[in-house]
Amino acid sequence: MIMTTNKPPAMKSRLNKATNQNRRVPAWVMMRTNRNFLRHPKRRSWRVSRLKE
Repeated sequence: MIMTTNKPPAMKSRLNKATNQNRRVPAWVMMRTNRNFLRHPKRRSWRVSRLKE
Protein backbone atom coordinates (compact mmCIF):
# COMPACT_ATOMS: atom_id res chain seq x y z
CA MET A 1 0.00 0.00 0.00
CA ILE A 2 1.32 3.44 -0.91
CA MET A 3 0.81 6.32 1.50
CA THR A 4 2.54 9.50 2.54
CA THR A 5 5.71 9.35 4.58
CA ASN A 6 4.72 11.81 7.31
CA LYS A 7 2.83 9.30 9.43
CA PRO A 8 3.98 7.44 12.52
CA PRO A 9 4.98 3.84 11.83
CA ALA A 10 2.35 2.51 14.25
CA MET A 11 -0.42 4.29 12.36
CA LYS A 12 0.90 2.94 9.06
CA SER A 13 0.84 -0.60 10.38
CA ARG A 14 -2.74 -0.16 11.65
CA LEU A 15 -3.87 1.23 8.29
CA ASN A 16 -2.11 -1.59 6.45
CA LYS A 17 -3.80 -4.18 8.65
CA ALA A 18 -7.20 -2.59 8.03
CA THR A 19 -6.50 -2.62 4.29
CA ASN A 20 -5.55 -6.28 4.32
CA GLN A 21 -8.65 -7.19 6.33
CA ASN A 22 -10.92 -5.34 3.91
CA ARG A 23 -11.13 -8.06 1.29
CA ARG A 24 -13.92 -10.11 -0.20
CA VAL A 25 -14.74 -13.63 0.88
CA PRO A 26 -12.53 -16.08 -1.04
CA ALA A 27 -14.13 -18.11 -3.80
CA TRP A 28 -13.17 -21.40 -2.18
CA VAL A 29 -15.05 -20.41 1.00
CA MET A 30 -18.16 -19.67 -1.06
CA MET A 31 -17.86 -23.06 -2.73
CA ARG A 32 -17.23 -24.90 0.52
CA THR A 33 -20.22 -23.34 2.30
CA ASN A 34 -22.49 -23.93 -0.71
CA ARG A 35 -22.77 -20.15 -1.28
CA ASN A 36 -24.20 -19.53 2.19
CA PHE A 37 -21.37 -17.17 3.08
CA LEU A 38 -21.27 -14.65 0.24
CA ARG A 39 -20.66 -11.36 2.02
CA HIS A 40 -18.07 -10.39 4.56
CA PRO A 41 -19.72 -9.12 7.76
CA LYS A 42 -16.79 -6.87 8.66
CA ARG A 43 -16.34 -5.31 5.23
CA ARG A 44 -15.61 -1.58 5.42
CA SER A 45 -16.07 1.17 2.86
CA TRP A 46 -13.68 4.09 2.95
CA ARG A 47 -16.46 6.57 2.18
CA VAL A 48 -19.00 5.34 4.71
CA SER A 49 -17.09 4.44 7.87
CA ARG A 50 -13.87 5.84 9.26
CA LEU A 51 -11.12 4.12 11.18
CA LYS A 52 -9.81 5.21 14.53
CA GLU A 53 -6.35 6.49 13.76
